[in-house]
Amino acid sequence: MSLLYLFIALLVSFIVCMLLVHYAHAHAHVTGDHDTTGVQKFHDSPVPRVGGLALFAGMLSTLPAMFVLENGYDAHGALCFMLTAAAPLAGGVAEDVLKRGFIKLRLAAMIAGTLLMIALLGWRVVRLDISSVDHWLTLMPLLSVCLTVFAVTGVTNAINIIDGYNGLASAVSMIILTSIVYIALKVGDRQIAILAISLLGACAGFIFWNWPRGLIFLGDGGAYILGFVASSLAVALVMRNPAVSAWYALVLMLYPIVETVFTINRRVFRKDNPGFPDAAHLHQLIYKRMMRWAVGSCDVADRKMRNSMTSPYLWLFSSLSVIPASIFWQHGHLLQLFTLAFVLAYLWLYRRLARFRTPKWLIFRKPTKP
Repeated sequence: MSLLYLFIALLVSFIVCMLLVHYAHAHAHVTGDHDTTGVQKFHDSPVPRVGGLALFAGMLSTLPAMFVLENGYDAHGALCFMLTAAAPLAGGVAEDVLKRGFIKLRLAAMIAGTLLMIALLGWRVVRLDISSVDHWLTLMPLLSVCLTVFAVTGVTNAINIIDGYNGLASAVSMIILTSIVYIALKVGDRQIAILAISLLGACAGFIFWNWPRGLIFLGDGGAYILGFVASSLAVALVMRNPAVSAWYALVLMLYPIVETVFTINRRVFRKDNPGFPDAAHLHQLIYKRMMRWAVGSCDVADRKMRNSMTSPYLWLFSSLSVIPASIFWQHGHLLQLFTLAFVLAYLWLYRRLARFRTPKWLIFRKPTKP
């Protein structure tokens, strides 16, 4: 029965994306990304960047089925959660449409959504599986609230940071959501599983139009709803199910988290503003150091192909943390070791790429014509 929610969300998201793409000429002056020259821009023509609307529509479309097929508690909780997710979505879409920066507004929207989630659903970080810290989290609920706000807003921004190429953030989020669905079903938490599978289906409907052709972008709104929903569900899964290690939630999202922490550290070290974009993310180095060997032409079609060929490398890389998290979700000590191993792997790969020493076995070369 859970697959019904996936198909409903997929169909609705697909149709909304199709309409946004088909009628782009009518709304491109409002929704289009016309900046094709920025350091983080890799498209050659204006593209609608309101994919978040399709994702949210896909999730909302599953609510009627939930109220019919599920118990009232789960359905009402799902409705409340979608209301909380509307806050970061609205902040992101405002930036997608107005293109004015609004950094403080977007951050306020994320914080408001997280606080609303805590107030309506009670979902918060209650343990880290570190005894000394867990003791204080129990004694000081305010500390738990602050940590939840930090974690959810951090991951929400992290997904936005990795949203640099066609299919990158959406597919990485799909991998993360698949793990959440799997673990939620393992522990019998149906509400979390349904919410995760609804967004998973919505992502599937969106990615058809986003990868590899890049006909529509997530935008800030789409990245925010992916990060907010995935991080919130991970927090709830750990809180509601003592069998799930708190380290599961961290290892599950290591790729966007490590990318964000490393990005902040890099910008501070260079004395740059941590809030300003640059062109030195891992996915950008893969594009520059590896994809130019595969498709070296400057033609628009070849640029788009290089863009889309970058993402699968990061899908596989993010899986290096998601797969262990999904297998060893009950074993905190093992997950800590995987955390260390992943961070070292990230630093090794980044260093090799930055120093023009890309491992040859990672380079996909364009076949030579006979």
